[in-house]
Amino acid sequence: MREELEGRRTSDTGYAIPQNAPWKNESVEFIKIFFTDLNGRLRALTVNPEFMDQIAEKGIGFDGSSIAGITTVDDSDRLLLPVPESYRVLEFNSDRIGFCIARILNLMGGRSLSDPRAVLERTLERAMAEFGVRFQVAPEHEFFLLKSDDFTKNIHSDKAGYFHSDPHDKGGFVRNQIIRTLKKCGIRHEKTHHEVTASQHEINLEHTDAISAADRTLLFNYVAERVAAEEGMHMTLMPKPFDGQNRNAFHLHISMWDQDGVNLFHDVQDEHRLSGQARQFIAGILKYARQTSIIMASTYNSYKAYVAEREAPMVVGWGIKNRSSMVRLPHCTSPESTRLELRSPDPSGNVYLQMAALIEMGLQGLREGTACGPPDMGSVYRSLRECRVWDERFLPRSMYEALVEAERSDFLRNLLGESIYNHYLCLKIASWEEHRTHVTPRELGNYLSC
Repeated sequence: MREELEGRRTSDTGYAIPQNAPWKNESVEFIKIFFTDLNGRLRALTVNPEFMDQIAEKGIGFDGSSIAGITTVDDSDRLLLPVPESYRVLEFNSDRIGFCIARILNLMGGRSLSDPRAVLERTLERAMAEFGVRFQVAPEHEFFLLKSDDFTKNIHSDKAGYFHSDPHDKGGFVRNQIIRTLKKCGIRHEKTHHEVTASQHEINLEHTDAISAADRTLLFNYVAERVAAEEGMHMTLMPKPFDGQNRNAFHLHISMWDQDGVNLFHDVQDEHRLSGQARQFIAGILKYARQTSIIMASTYNSYKAYVAEREAPMVVGWGIKNRSSMVRLPHCTSPESTRLELRSPDPSGNVYLQMAALIEMGLQGLREGTACGPPDMGSVYRSLRECRVWDERFLPRSMYEALVEAERSDFLRNLLGESIYNHYLCLKIASWEEHRTHVTPRELGNYLSC
């Protein structure tokens, strides 16, 4: 995605960089350049700020074969190219560092076919070129603050529950410090609270454009993990650490806007203030939800969270203010705040692929022009009594089922591109096989004496 912006010059790689780059205005000892592997795990390279101008112009090399899903050992060299607009200065207790997101390039300066961020960029470009629309996105960040990363019976940091306050909420001071750190680098939060499960927390940031929201998610995850460590706790995004408890979710709130700043999801004449385009957008999400489940819930642990009465969606459907629905229309106080909430993702996935999948599903709904049908009425968990092993009314309930859907999906292949699609499925199939063949303590307890 080449930028032709006034006051900028073009680098050797073809991307525009500011004449007055943001890292020139702040004195830091180190700059960390961040990206994700295909699984969504955060990766970083620490560089000397004195070389940042050169790196922003020419990129800096790394071994892509050592990063999950990027490339193979016989074609391993790739470049990281900083995105100047993503630059922030982060102030922690021990030091002050620069933070910057990177694009992944090949050695010729072109975009690497395995860069997850490029998938989202392409999706947003199609949305603008084909429909003249842009998106505002606001993720909900849920996480656990535990005593350690060594799992024991005493791993919980508190016994609090939903909206509990201090002194029961032992992690409140960590949440506040995360918010302070983000505020210092220009990121504002809307609200924060203790979540339903012991040791579980949520921080919601203000909405922004889709690519910035994805980049900001990497920043949030890094800040939250580091602040927690400084305060003697372990932050985890693992979807389902505890049996019988709620999961960590990654709910995505999204709205669609035209170039005049009009929210296209709002219709004052509709009973629920929801436009025809919004209903088509929902229809696309519903139609392709199973095919993209391996993106939204990307680990075998993810599927242990789809449990009745635990607020994780299990049925493919939508509802009005219904927290058992996969797609929810939240209460909105103005036309500008009209939005949809996708409740199926969790934070273990790749945020760039998750947002790209959400938007492309909706765009395909616009192309096909099919309405979404009536909303869910009451709790959808009641229909679980009728379920079968394979039931396409439901989201996949295992990683195996999600992988079968992904293997059959031309939609997912076209969204990701051939390279990422193949690499991604190879990673996930290998993960499933490792899980499938691993003998667990429960199996030993149940069958060793047979």
